[in-house]
Amino acid sequence: MSFQIHALPPEPYADLFDLSDEALAARNMRRVVADAKPGYPCRVSLADAEVGDTLILMNHAHLEGETPYAAAHAIYVREGAAQADPAPGDVPEVIASRILSVRAFGSDKLMRSADVLDGAALAPALDALFQDPGIAFVDIHNAKQGCFAARATRAG
Repeated sequence: MSFQIHALPPEPYADLFDLSDEALAARNMRRVVADAKPGYPCRVSLADAEVGDTLILMNHAHLEGETPYAAAHAIYVREGAAQADPAPGDVPEVIASRILSVRAFGSDKLMRSADVLDGAALAPALDALFQDPGIAFVDIHNAKQGCFAARATRAG
C-alpha cells in the first residue's frame, strides 16, 4: 500500500482533562461523556469512544500556514487515549465505517483533488491519489459533520 494514516499525538491534550468545565468553556471546549457507540470518534486513538468515556470536544487547526485552504474543525479526544499507529495501508474502523470527504494537497498546501466516498473505498482512493507525485498529503474528514478525521501521507 502507498499510504500511512496518522493519529494526533496525545501530549497537547493531556492537561485539558484537569481543567474545570468553566476553564474549558473559556477556551471554546466542552467536556462530554459518550452516550452512544459509534458517535464519539477519538482522533488520538482513532477509535470510537466507549459509552461512559470522557472526551474533550475542541477545535483543531489541521491545515495551517500560508494557504487559502487553512482550516480547522471540531475533534474529540478521549481521556487517557494512547496514540494509534496504523500500519501502512491500514484504514482504522472508525474511519472505514463513515462517509468521508477526502482533500488532497500538494506540498504548497494547495488542493489538487477532492472527493466524497464511503470509508470502505478509502484505501484504493488513497493508493490512487498517491500515484500522483504532486500529492503530498490527504486530509480526511467525516463528510456529514465535517469533523477532521486524520491525515494520510505517502508511506515509506
